[in-house]
Amino acid sequence: MAIKKSDLYSSLWASCDELRGGMDASQYKDYVLFMLFIKYISDKYADSDDFAPPVVIPKGASFKDMIALKGKADIGDKINTQIIQPLIDANARLARSDFPDFNDPNKLGTGDEMVQRLSNLVMIFQKDELDFSQNRAEHDDILGDAYEYLMRHFATESGKSKGQFYTPSEVSRVIAKVIGISPENTKANTTAYDPTCGSGSLLLKVAAEAGNKITLEGQEKDVTTAGLARMNMILHDFPTANIQSGNTLASPKFKDGEQLRTYDYVVANPPFSDKAWSTGLTPSADPYQRFAWGEPPAKQGDYAYLLHIIRSMKSSGKAACILPHGVLFRGGAEGVLRKQLVSSGILKGIIGLPANLFYGTGIPACILVLDKENASARKGVMMIDASKGFIKDGNKNRLREQDLHRIVDSFHKLDDMPGYARMVPRSEIDSDKNDYNLNLPRYIDASEAEDIQDLSAHLNGGIPDRDLFGAGSTLAPYWQVMPTLRATLFAPLANDKRQGYSQLQQPVAEVKAAILGHAEFSAFQATVKQLFADWQARNEPRMKGFKLGEHPKAFIEVLSEDLLATFKPAPLIDAYSVYQHLMDYWAEAMQDDAYAIAQDGWVAKPARIIETDKKGKKKDKGWACDLVPKAFIVARYFAKQQVALDEAQAQLDAGSSAINELEEEHSGEDAVFGGFDKVNAAAVRDRIKEIGADPDGAAELKVLKAWLKLSNDEAGLKKTVKELDAQLDQLAHDQYAKLSITEIQLLVVNDKWLARMASDLYGELDRVSQTLTRRIRELAERYAAPLPALAEEVNALSAKVVEHLKGMGVTCR
Repeated sequence: MAIKKSDLYSSLWASCDELRGGMDASQYKDYVLFMLFIKYISDKYADSDDFAPPVVIPKGASFKDMIALKGKADIGDKINTQIIQPLIDANARLARSDFPDFNDPNKLGTGDEMVQRLSNLVMIFQKDELDFSQNRAEHDDILGDAYEYLMRHFATESGKSKGQFYTPSEVSRVIAKVIGISPENTKANTTAYDPTCGSGSLLLKVAAEAGNKITLEGQEKDVTTAGLARMNMILHDFPTANIQSGNTLASPKFKDGEQLRTYDYVVANPPFSDKAWSTGLTPSADPYQRFAWGEPPAKQGDYAYLLHIIRSMKSSGKAACILPHGVLFRGGAEGVLRKQLVSSGILKGIIGLPANLFYGTGIPACILVLDKENASARKGVMMIDASKGFIKDGNKNRLREQDLHRIVDSFHKLDDMPGYARMVPRSEIDSDKNDYNLNLPRYIDASEAEDIQDLSAHLNGGIPDRDLFGAGSTLAPYWQVMPTLRATLFAPLANDKRQGYSQLQQPVAEVKAAILGHAEFSAFQATVKQLFADWQARNEPRMKGFKLGEHPKAFIEVLSEDLLATFKPAPLIDAYSVYQHLMDYWAEAMQDDAYAIAQDGWVAKPARIIETDKKGKKKDKGWACDLVPKAFIVARYFAKQQVALDEAQAQLDAGSSAINELEEEHSGEDAVFGGFDKVNAAAVRDRIKEIGADPDGAAELKVLKAWLKLSNDEAGLKKTVKELDAQLDQLAHDQYAKLSITEIQLLVVNDKWLARMASDLYGELDRVSQTLTRRIRELAERYAAPLPALAEEVNALSAKVVEHLKGMGVTCR
């Protein structure tokens, strides 16, 4: 069976619970990630026949040998000496500082506490679903993604001071894409470098975008985090990546002779505004000539890292660096350096990111994109203000797939997009007005347009044509697509000499019906639906042609890119929102389906759901099939049986409601059921016997017999529902064995995937009508009661009050 990403993630996170109580996330992550590492390399390389496997696992130092240590009093010491140390001795790229101390009583407890904790940790990684022997790499490996998942959660839990070891993967992907690396322009000797590599996620995203086995090098100041990076490289099938420990600014490790090594691509997320950047360094006598443009401020290290990156780029090199917004506008020494940066032509673009994306800080950051190729001929800087494109994710913000795609598309097209993106000419940046200040709001106005109140309309009525039909109004795009709908909804204000005001042709409550019923709106819907039908016609064969051994990430990229391109010409629909729906569904369910098909083929078999409680007792909770859930089998093959079950259930629900109503009607102190401790069949029968033939109890007897009949009917219906449900469950279960591959593909692709996508698209169509209706209603209600009408209403109400007071003998002066 394929490893489901969601199951894998939850299993790994459960392992963290074994350690969470005793230490901070920044500490226990080292243990969990080592366990993931040792399990992976054991499954992958322990029995390798390769002449030179990427990782050598000495005899006695595999995960299986760790299992043998469970429950032993010296388990911690044995993991250190019999597992970790032999691994280090056999692999030159691994160091003792890469791994945690498994015999540390301060973190793991003493005696039995340590033994139990470590034994439980090993046991979690023994689970059948954590078998990585069939795991594929080539940027499509589940393990690498699981590692990223854990790192993200560790960074979240570690708080502000300890999240530096992880750059959010969405930001890493933006950087990898904007530097322009791709399979077409890379080969084995293509080089990529990160001078502050953390856990290596940024470098790996660059490698994934390259699509080839390029050369990766990185340096990281924190020795433990450097160890994480080395493990991360191996888990992502880049075992030859060179990760060095040390302070990049004071002691760079990657040199050619006495000069800094230069690279095709450089990426970095250095520590923001590092106050100790010059420790161990004399900038004025820097042997690598990094500060020829000037020295950064002593307490602001942002430009120190930027200058190191520029010095590390080849003459045609590309780079991208995450820095705080202050680098765009701070004065003094940074102002001098900024002028040099712009004048050099190396600065290709600036991307302003949303606030609160990063784990180490809540401040907004930006990406500076650098390119030495043709720098002297560069006439401007591409600026993007992407600060508003994000989704809340817990206590952090996160870029969505659509936000990422919109940024990258805008950057590569170099097109102006009002309020979002601009190619700003150098002459504007170096003008007297701006003086090399790169603060984005100077060049891009991303503020919301003000909704102006019209005093004349408030005084005299009518809706301003400016708000309805003006070029800058939110409604203008609708009339371009549906010009006659505008005439159906609005007409010039009757009996009024003023120009530029209109009135609604129908009551506000009927606006949506008028929109939905209009021929132009129907034509708009048909156009959008046809675009989807065209996309489906192209991609349904691709979906059904997805087969064993293919790469899910490449699969979804083809589908999603075609979907985005298909809907970009669509009127009134945001193509990026349609794209986001597909990517959300991919994360929710479709990727698990694709990974299952890639590993097992088009196989749909029901499996028993066995739950184990804390005491180890197992309970059968029925069956399920993830690829083709029962509901899809029932809908396609057993619709009649489902209707019969639904009808019986509806009758049962109605009968139960009737019993509740009867009990409520006759509850209370002196009512029929007032004296019952509990209303059930036995108690009701006993009371019927007590009443017997007493004529005074006739009314009560009637109610009791009615309750008893309803109760008997309910019992019969419960039995019927149970039998019908069991029959349907068995029919559905048995149907799986009869399914052909073609039928499975029909159920998965048409009934499951495409039906969900169509539903999401119809939701977007509904949003168009809702947005249009909401704005029309807002304007109509805003100006519905002009001042004279309000004055008349006040006068009429005042006259009524005076009349009432007169009737009460009171005079109002």
